[in-house]
Amino acid sequence: MARHLPEASMAVRIVRLGSPRLPGEGTRLGTVRRPPRGVRKEDFSTRDYYDAWLPTLAPQPETLKLALHGTGPRDWATFVRRYRAEMAGGEGRHVLDALAALSHTADFSVGCYCEDESRCHRSILRELLAERGASIA
Repeated sequence: MARHLPEASMAVRIVRLGSPRLPGEGTRLGTVRRPPRGVRKEDFSTRDYYDAWLPTLAPQPETLKLALHGTGPRDWATFVRRYRAEMAGGEGRHVLDALAALSHTADFSVGCYCEDESRCHRSILRELLAERGASIA
C-alpha cells in the first residue's frame, strides 16, 4: 500500500539582508537600490546579503528618504502611500505577482538592510505579497 506523504510547504520569507540564513530559506533576493558597501560582489551570497539583486522592488530614492529621514507617523504614512503607488504599476506589480505565485512552489526570501522591519519597505512588501495570496513563512 502506497503511503501518502504530506505536500511540502513552500513559502517566501521576509528577511534582513546580512542576517544569518535560516534552514530552508532558499534563494535570497535583495530588494535594495544599492549593493552592500565594502563587500565584493563575489561575497554577497556567502556573507548572507543576497544571491540575486532585485532593485525593481526597492523604493525610489525620493520615497526612500521619507523612510530613512522621516521624523514621525506622518512621514511614514507618506512613505507607505508612495511606495504602494510605485508597486501598483509597471514592473513592480508584475514582479510581485510572479513572486506571490512562486511562493507556492519554491522557497525563497526577499529582504533589505534595515534593522527595524516595522520602519522598512520590507514590511510593506510583506503586505503586498500577502494581498496577492503569497505563501509567507
